[in-house]
Amino acid sequence: MASTSIQDVVRAIFDDARQMQAQAVERFEAGDIRDAAEKAWCATKRATDGLLLARIGEEPGPTGLTSDGLDALARTEPRATALQGRYYSRLSQLHGSCFYIGACNQETERRIRETAQYIDDAEALAGG
Repeated sequence: MASTSIQDVVRAIFDDARQMQAQAVERFEAGDIRDAAEKAWCATKRATDGLLLARIGEEPGPTGLTSDGLDALARTEPRATALQGRYYSRLSQLHGSCFYIGACNQETERRIRETAQYIDDAEALAGG
């Protein structure tokens, strides 16, 4: 049985994030903004998990651990601080407000679409 390297898993996580992002845009264009917001949030979380796995060698798991890991990384890696605000914006606005309570706003589409750039930036920081 062939072993899977951390780099292979990181690549798979970023691929998953991109698939979720593509589905988010599809759902948005089909008029299902809440599902699109949740898929974009999922893409953000997966990309952040990929970043953390690449940098610390461990995939965080639940959202709270991902948040803690990103915060810790930002304390030692100034480039990660740029991701923090974008991560928490998506957690709060896409996942919390739009998906859970239906409070989507004029910024929701922008956040959904710009998640693709978040994935690219997280992957670059991961060394990919």
